[in-house]
Amino acid sequence: MGKDKIISIVQDWLINIGLPDKTHHFFQIIIILAAIIIISFLANYITKRFILSTLRIIARKTKSDWDNILFERKVFNKLSHLVPAILIYVLIPIALDEYQGWIKIIRQATNLYMIIVVLMVLNSFINALHDIYSKYDISKTKPIKGYVQVVKIVIFFIGGILIISSLFGKSPGILLGGLGAFAAVLMLIFRDSILGLVAGVQLSANDMVRPGDWISMPKYGADGDVLEISLTTVKVQNFDKTIVMIPAYAMISDSFQNWRGMDESGGRRIKRSININMNSVKFCDVDMLKKFREIKILSEYLNKTQSELDEHNKRLELDNTIVVNGRRQTNIGVFRAYVEAYLKNNHNIRQDMTFIVRQLQPTELGLPIEIYVFSKVQAWEAYEAIQSDIFDHLMAVIPEFDLQTFQNPSGFDFKSLAK
Repeated sequence: MGKDKIISIVQDWLINIGLPDKTHHFFQIIIILAAIIIISFLANYITKRFILSTLRIIARKTKSDWDNILFERKVFNKLSHLVPAILIYVLIPIALDEYQGWIKIIRQATNLYMIIVVLMVLNSFINALHDIYSKYDISKTKPIKGYVQVVKIVIFFIGGILIISSLFGKSPGILLGGLGAFAAVLMLIFRDSILGLVAGVQLSANDMVRPGDWISMPKYGADGDVLEISLTTVKVQNFDKTIVMIPAYAMISDSFQNWRGMDESGGRRIKRSININMNSVKFCDVDMLKKFREIKILSEYLNKTQSELDEHNKRLELDNTIVVNGRRQTNIGVFRAYVEAYLKNNHNIRQDMTFIVRQLQPTELGLPIEIYVFSKVQAWEAYEAIQSDIFDHLMAVIPEFDLQTFQNPSGFDFKSLAK
């Protein structure tokens, strides 16, 4: 049905109900406008009530999740708002055929509305795509939130240009050409976003950090798990449950420690030393060796080592009555052997990773005996408990080897000396 036909039908109806000729035109406009508004509301209602409801039912019955995510993000719901806008844009000339100025204003307003709706639809659609991507395992190693934010910035920038061009009736190309003069200002405004984009590409390309990684960055007070990597910031939850926001470009310009390698290795390093008083170090006599042989995990080591030493000293025909002649076992050497045997019998220690019990450079604080091994357990609480249990035991057995730990004198020591 053409525009002229619709106007003719309305005019005939107005004549039939007996309205004066002078008011025909006014009521004709009112009636057609009302009809357009009613049609638009009906179209919107039908779209949401029947079409969207049908699509939602179909989506729930499918095995895939992507269609459900699109509905959760209300992509189709927002898209339905275009239906009444398109109808108004197309039908408005029928009511206001003689008022081109009003047609232009209403169409301009409708254009703005449709641009805003399209921007909302695209925003929801991009969010839905990100949600779908997040369900795949690759999202844990290759987060794309920074790229998603860049795409949104570009889309909203283009949408802003279209809105301005629609308001002023200018071509978008002319506006884009004029933006060259404001490039420096835009660079200043979007400095963090640009730096964040570059940093995000580098972080992702080099696999430097992922959501879920434990990182340490003392400069920013960060020591915890990465929750989120966005365009401009990396969100970290510390172990005390505080949240730290680190600029993304700081992850490139500054150093940070990522503990992911530890998690992937299946072990967590224990590196701690005990300082031994060097005055307590001595050769083992017969009684000491007899006592040490009663320690089950040391008996094999002592017998084997003593046999090798006796053979060596006998071959060189050394006088054993002088202690400095030949080779002899020392209490600290036996203690190191005990620590090694004790750790090898500890089911919480990895035997296939670096395993060292060694002496470090003596200092004014004594002779450090360092333990450098890896725990099978990585969880913080359990790891600390294992480490503490090991050193609790070793500190308690040190006197059994006629050794003393070193510590600086305390007030109690001085008080005892005064007495």
